[in-house]
Amino acid sequence: MVSMLCTNFQQEGEKTVIFSELARRYIKETGKKVLILTHRIELCAQTSKMLDGFDVDNYIINSDVKELEVDNHHDCFVAMVETLNNRLSDEALGFDNLGLVIIDEAHYNSFTKLFKFFDKCFLLGVTATPLSSNASLPMKDNYDELLTGEPIPSLIEKDVLARAETHCINVGLGSLKVGISGDYTVKSSEVLYSNDDMQEKLFKAYEEKAKGKKTLIFNNGIQTSKEVYYTFKSKGYDIRHLDNKCNKQERAEILAWFKVTPNAILTSVSILTTGFDEPTVDVIILNRATKSLTLYYQMIGRGSRWLKEKTTFSIIDLGNNVARFGLWESELDWHNIFLNPDKYLESILSLFSIQ
Repeated sequence: MVSMLCTNFQQEGEKTVIFSELARRYIKETGKKVLILTHRIELCAQTSKMLDGFDVDNYIINSDVKELEVDNHHDCFVAMVETLNNRLSDEALGFDNLGLVIIDEAHYNSFTKLFKFFDKCFLLGVTATPLSSNASLPMKDNYDELLTGEPIPSLIEKDVLARAETHCINVGLGSLKVGISGDYTVKSSEVLYSNDDMQEKLFKAYEEKAKGKKTLIFNNGIQTSKEVYYTFKSKGYDIRHLDNKCNKQERAEILAWFKVTPNAILTSVSILTTGFDEPTVDVIILNRATKSLTLYYQMIGRGSRWLKEKTTFSIIDLGNNVARFGLWESELDWHNIFLNPDKYLESILSLFSIQ
């Protein structure tokens, strides 16, 4: 089995466009079928819609699909990892003439348990950051080769990505604790970022650097996000709160409001780091600290879409994240990170220990 990993897809839409075109060409040139794996149900629908735009006949394998006949007539399948794992383990699915498996957001480790079912297929992982979400399971153990796209500075020069204006507000992070995931715990983050001093620091940063602009705020905890909502609401600002406990209807309503409101402020918890593409976002506020390079790029990437009327966007960092990872637009040696993830993570730990 030959497998490769593609990186530097800095926009959600761009990544899906590219692998949809790859799927179309593969089907046309080989006559074989394609399977695309995602980690969230929302991404299944988005991927299927994109494939439709490329005239790729596709079929979503969701929880309602209990079995699949081997002689089905579809060229491409889209499935969420957990659903597919259950069906394959029960031998309820059969893929006839399957040649290519594309793994979206390949840095997540939930996909690797499926690889044994596709040992005769070509595996292609796509991600903006080829650094595993689990440090004990490096991506180099599952992917043979890394292919990198154009670096961010080049994409900025070509007006593919907007130019970032970065503002860093120093925050004392000594009270934060690291959990088993390797990132800061929600509990310790809630204590720090929900207090009055941090709320005031956030509000002051917004008024000085982002006032009147469409703003997306990322937090590491529901209580923190709600405190942000109450703080801004009490000052008369138009703001909404979104987390994974909001139902589908609430989420759709909030995102529709955010899309059409020029000075909207949306405070959220993780839910918008993937599968969300709103080009009109002007400001990204990192109201949290993270030790995840992937999350750092995902959060900032929500504001990086270039438009004729939006050639720059702002980053406001209240988690010392820029000091930890460098500027978003800085070039990284992805091949070295891919091959030596432990050394890279150690360097991050060493750097942060002296801050």
